[in-house]
Amino acid sequence: MTSALHEDRLRAIIAAVVQSGARTLLDLGCGDGDLILRLAPLPRINRITGLDIHMPSLTALQAELHRLTEDSRAKISLAHASMTRAHPKLRGYDCACLVETIEHLPLGDLPRLENALFGDMRPETVLITTPNADFNPILGVPAHRFRHPGHHFEWGRAKFAKWAQGIAARRGYAVSLSDIGGAHPHLGGASQMAQFRRD
Repeated sequence: MTSALHEDRLRAIIAAVVQSGARTLLDLGCGDGDLILRLAPLPRINRITGLDIHMPSLTALQAELHRLTEDSRAKISLAHASMTRAHPKLRGYDCACLVETIEHLPLGDLPRLENALFGDMRPETVLITTPNADFNPILGVPAHRFRHPGHHFEWGRAKFAKWAQGIAARRGYAVSLSDIGGAHPHLGGASQMAQFRRD
């Protein structure tokens, strides 16, 4: 059972994937495959690679693929690997999605993620969502805590925008930012998304 916020994130990502016109897709940090299971049946999508460093999640996802038709399953491949390392086989995809994954990386790994994703893989479109720390008081999260014990950081909108705009400037992408999961007049949404498009 997924939360309403998680469903909002998935709907936002899927809408952005469809709008991008992508046919081939990377799901980096795919976890149990909620996004993959929703995207694989779309006729326009013809190849999806899910990558995660957590083997139990990939095993759980593999077991869930039976829910899909044979044609949808044939589009999917899974890889046990880190998103912060370059993988030549992951070059040339139309779109990469990172749904609530960057905050699970140590801050020191973010430059490696940038090099691998924007420097080596270089998909046409990159979609990244992450919690919006500005919204944490609405959720009752104390200032000294994160939403999840596995998070290494949580950024407010200004810090996320600065990070995303820096990558866009350095790597030859345009970027736009949007709220997910509500739109408080001062605090934004519970999550936030950066949509990168290669220039």
